[in-house]
Amino acid sequence: MKRYFLLYGTLLGLLLGGCSRHTIIPDDELALIIHDAFLTNAYLNEENIRTDSLRLYEPIFAHYGYTTDDVHYTIGNFSKRKSARLGDVVERAIDLLEAEGKYYNREVAILDTIDNVARRTFTETLRSDTLIRVSSLRDTSLLSLVVDVAPGEYDLSLRYEIDSLDRNPRGLRAQMWLERRDSTRANPYSITLRRNRMERFSRNFKTDTTHRRLHIHFLTFGEKPQRPSITVRDLKLTHTPLTRPAVERLYEEQLNIRIFADEFFRRALPPQDSL
Repeated sequence: MKRYFLLYGTLLGLLLGGCSRHTIIPDDELALIIHDAFLTNAYLNEENIRTDSLRLYEPIFAHYGYTTDDVHYTIGNFSKRKSARLGDVVERAIDLLEAEGKYYNREVAILDTIDNVARRTFTETLRSDTLIRVSSLRDTSLLSLVVDVAPGEYDLSLRYEIDSLDRNPRGLRAQMWLERRDSTRANPYSITLRRNRMERFSRNFKTDTTHRRLHIHFLTFGEKPQRPSITVRDLKLTHTPLTRPAVERLYEEQLNIRIFADEFFRRALPPQDSL
């Protein structure tokens, strides 16, 4: 309850600040933002991470579609709303935390904290195509990708359809593998492509420092390739870095703003002689 009081004190302290007009966040969403901010603080406390000057809350605000100024303005606006109390919103966030605590242990209860925010923030799209039409042997190069890799995870997803104009009776396959630094292959994967209906395909590759490249050849042939006819939609290849480097990068890039940090807690508390 002490940390609940500190969080509540922080919010009250922000009422004193003046802001220009920004979006007013609905009470339900503000409660969720406070809930996520509290989990972030709990994570930092559990992991004994220094919190001075770390810009940790902007990704939370952005997740709900708001800015830091929106949060400031919304909190300050409570003093003008006769029928609303900031304390009620804080209590709603506390209720959410207590409800979660009944179902999850301490590690799982901290659901959307720094690790997940960092991984989502630095997930990179390496290739994205809404529509690829392959109607000649030359076009098959559009479905071949070779990318240099870094440690993390690579996710490939797409939809494909081989229609009746395809002249290959059988043997159309997708093949992909990781290339090690010594040029040998790792995690080879091959699948026969289905015909005459739209199919979904996805594949995940986990990479480390022993890997050099990812090879994706989504359309390969048998001994005598004939004219193909295949449509690929919503092709997407993404890279998600390992958690630790992502968190370190987040700390480096998200500096100098702390809305609910410990230093704000301390400033928001009333003087000891007034307690």
